[in-house]
Amino acid sequence: MLNPKALTLAVVIGVLSPTVPTNVLSESPVLVQTQQQRQAEADRFLQQGIQQFNISQFREALQSFQQSLEIYREIGNRQGEAKSLGNLGNAYWYLGQYQKAIEFYQQQLTIAREIGDRYGEAASLNNLGWAYWNLSQYQQAIELHQQSLTIFREINVRKGEADSLGNLGLVYQSLGKYHQAIEFHKQALAIDRETGDIYGRVASLNNLGWAYESLGQYQKAVEYYQQSLAIAREISYKQEEAHSLQNLGFVYTKLRQYQKAIEVYEQSLAIASEISYPRGRAISLDGLGYAYRSLGQYQKAIEFFQQSLAIFQEIGDRDGEALSLSNIGKALEQQNQPELAITFLKQSVNVTETIRKDIQGLSSDLQLSYIETIEGRYRYLADLLLKENRVLEAQRVLDLLKVQELEDYLKTVRGNANTASGLEFYQPEAEILARYNELQKNAIEVGEELTQLQQKQNLTPSEEQRLSQLYNLQEEINADFNNFADRPEVRKLIEQLSFDAREQTLSLGALDGLRDKLAELDAVLFYPLILEDRLELVITTPNSPPLRRTVEVSREELYRTIVRFRLALQDPTVDAVAPAKKLYKWLFEPLENDLKTAETEVIIYAPDGVLRYIPLVALHDGQQWIAQRFRVNNITAASLQEIDTQPQPDPRILAGAFADQSLIRPAKIGERNIEFAGLPFAGIEVDGLKETLPNTTAYVDEAFTLEAIKPKMNGYNVLHFATHAAFVPGDPSESFIVFGEGENPTLRDVENWSLSNVDLVVLSACETGLGGFDNNGEQILGLGYQFQSRGARAVIASLWQVNDGGTQLLMNEFYHALQAGNSKTEALQNAQNALIAGYFSVFGGERGGDGTGDGGFIQRDLATGLPINNASNNFSHPYYWASFILIGNGL
Repeated sequence: MLNPKALTLAVVIGVLSPTVPTNVLSESPVLVQTQQQRQAEADRFLQQGIQQFNISQFREALQSFQQSLEIYREIGNRQGEAKSLGNLGNAYWYLGQYQKAIEFYQQQLTIAREIGDRYGEAASLNNLGWAYWNLSQYQQAIELHQQSLTIFREINVRKGEADSLGNLGLVYQSLGKYHQAIEFHKQALAIDRETGDIYGRVASLNNLGWAYESLGQYQKAVEYYQQSLAIAREISYKQEEAHSLQNLGFVYTKLRQYQKAIEVYEQSLAIASEISYPRGRAISLDGLGYAYRSLGQYQKAIEFFQQSLAIFQEIGDRDGEALSLSNIGKALEQQNQPELAITFLKQSVNVTETIRKDIQGLSSDLQLSYIETIEGRYRYLADLLLKENRVLEAQRVLDLLKVQELEDYLKTVRGNANTASGLEFYQPEAEILARYNELQKNAIEVGEELTQLQQKQNLTPSEEQRLSQLYNLQEEINADFNNFADRPEVRKLIEQLSFDAREQTLSLGALDGLRDKLAELDAVLFYPLILEDRLELVITTPNSPPLRRTVEVSREELYRTIVRFRLALQDPTVDAVAPAKKLYKWLFEPLENDLKTAETEVIIYAPDGVLRYIPLVALHDGQQWIAQRFRVNNITAASLQEIDTQPQPDPRILAGAFADQSLIRPAKIGERNIEFAGLPFAGIEVDGLKETLPNTTAYVDEAFTLEAIKPKMNGYNVLHFATHAAFVPGDPSESFIVFGEGENPTLRDVENWSLSNVDLVVLSACETGLGGFDNNGEQILGLGYQFQSRGARAVIASLWQVNDGGTQLLMNEFYHALQAGNSKTEALQNAQNALIAGYFSVFGGERGGDGTGDGGFIQRDLATGLPINNASNNFSHPYYWASFILIGNGL
């Protein structure tokens, strides 16, 4: 279930109080008297508007503020003009007209800066940020609130400081940063208590409750909500009374106290309607729908969701719109109307995509936390598409989510068609949405007029008649909504949609092109999807549409096995076969016939979530490792467009090594100061490269500098760095490569590199592909994605800290096979099999079956470098050979 509370707010708008004007004219007594009279009249209108605003008479307040604005402009009172503009913005905000509110706030801001009114400047910035927050433009909101906070602190206005802190907390809350939000709200509450601001106190209590609720601490949330509700009722603060009731309603729903939830939602809806607060109405309606859906009353739930959707669309609240669309889709699925459900869920994802694009300037940490709050929409849709065997569309949704994860980790990456346009609609789906939106338009118009008439106390006979007409019209519209799916024209579209979906006509041309590429590569494309109660395996072969295989395994059991397997992979003394066989049974066994029929040699793999932490080649079928049967290369979504690009014929290698153990290079990861020493086998590794591939230029230790390497990078087609690297979750600015002279270029620096001539980047070092096992693994493929964004076609990196000597041996084997004309995936498979079998080369030549054939094939002890007998050393454990994954083009 998605949390509809992601839309519930409670912040007091800083209504500007009137002050004595400073620019009264003084030419003559008559003029002065007239000027003073007009000034007093404007002040009365402004004060009247503020009083009306405070008792939630927003439309009446608009008239009063407009009258004061006209007079202040007439007499040239710029300060009064700014106050009227700001209060007009406030009134329009509460009426849900955010764009209009922004226009008035911006005019207020311009005047405040012209006349040097620092308080007015801070207040307008704060309110602008609030309006942008309501439009789901979170990046702009943060910037504006931070500016207002700075000014309020400079001029020592504590109430303004509290308002800005509270608003920042709300934005961070929307982005999923609940603990940070709590800190902001606690600071705001402390100031509210210090200054005696009871209105601010009510809002801060509500906001703290919301944050704790988001963390699942429901009892603590209820305590804050009840405190807020009691004070709001005591001081007749209607907006916050409605918010407190809405918040309590959602907690009651989560606690399965549905009737109690319905009672408080109905109370909040009545208050929001009474004070003409459309956003409050939408939230209450959405909450009622959520409660009724939980009770299994799906049709009634849909009615409420549709009403909330109409309001959210009208006021431009994209987050609310996406949520209501998703809720309608879920209720339709529960009514066994999957085709209609998918249409609404697709639109929900597309609206969410517009929000995602607007936050690309935020820190990767904030973007990732936002992803966690909304990724359920993507997975729910993919799940439903798979249930309906619409596998290609499910694959597109997965692509979109994977690209989303990577783009939010690395802000500047190569684009993808999916991210530019969201999800495509079949023609029947587009028509269904168009018909639905036409109904919504009529509902909005009727609802607006009905609300205005309901608020009037003394209706004329004609208004009474119109009110009756509107009630009847609204009932007809509701009936149309209720019968929407049964309308003949919609049923016809659904039938057509079912056929189109079965035929997968959405992108057959693209699929045929992909199949052609797969046939040339003897490859299949493999997408697993981890769901709560099962694992979905999606596979595209050269001669068939995408196929779906379902495995009954819970997410929890899958995660436990992955953790066990990874721990075994990282310790060569632990048996890795048992967990490898268990994962093979889930991930591979259901595909065996498909792989055999397709005569598969290469698996192009797009892992989901924590599957990114384990190498596919290390699964075991009971007889042998996957590495002994298939070649595997991981891809990002961007890799697909260059999946069959041929490499340059002769490898030309630019190599760098940090090998001197006496050299200590400091680095910093977050708040941790760490030190790196040289890797003793890195020098041997690079020497082996020079022996195997004569076209190798090597820089070792102090000569391995960014200044020496960077200008030469694009003149080679292989870059090989035998050095430390750390790819840190959450923030690419902390992810780095250690150069011999002590420089630590980050992935942000990589954005400025030009690698268009590079076929392969090899990071032969510790944890170059990981940097931590604590989230969904997007940082792993993110490394490949970033280098590809600069033009490189493939990257080899490691998933865990690898034995230095074992790495040297594996790399020698890899380059030996590459020099012999093998593809990158073939070369990596050959190297892996060499270590599994215990026969490998050191400086090239042709392998002999006994490990001692032409070319001087020998094995050397990892500690001493001396020759050893094959039988006395064992590198068959996947710890030594499975760490390195190939990301991108495998040719």
